[in-house]
Amino acid sequence: MVVIVIIGLLATIVAINVIPATDTARVEKAKADIATIEQALEQYRLDNLTYPAGSDGLQALLNPPASLAQPQRYRRGGYIKKLPDDPWGRAYIYTVPGRKGAFDISSLGADGQPGGESENADIHSSEL
Repeated sequence: MVVIVIIGLLATIVAINVIPATDTARVEKAKADIATIEQALEQYRLDNLTYPAGSDGLQALLNPPASLAQPQRYRRGGYIKKLPDDPWGRAYIYTVPGRKGAFDISSLGADGQPGGESENADIHSSEL
C-alpha cells in the first residue's frame, strides 16, 4: 500500500512539472513554424516580386497560384516542402495586409478562438 502511495505522489509531481512545459513547447513550436513560413514567403517575394495574394493563401508556397503574373519565375518544387499545422492541429492563418506589414501569419492558440491568455493567446508574426 505504501509503495502505491509513493508511486502516486511521484506521478503527481511529474505531472505538475511536465504539463506546463508541454504548453510552453507548443507555443515555441508555433513561433518556429511561423518563422519558417515567413522565410518561405520572403523567398517567394524575391522570385515573384510580390507576396502571394490573400485569396491564394499559403498554398502558393507549394504550387504556383493561377493568379501569378509570371509563372516562369516560380521556383521549381515550391518554397516549402510541406505546410505545417499549428501545434493544436489547425492551419496557420495568412492575412494580407498584415497588422504591421505586408502580411501576418498567425495561430489562434490552444483554444482556437481569437484572443485569450497564456497558452490560449493568439500568436502573430507581427508580434514576434
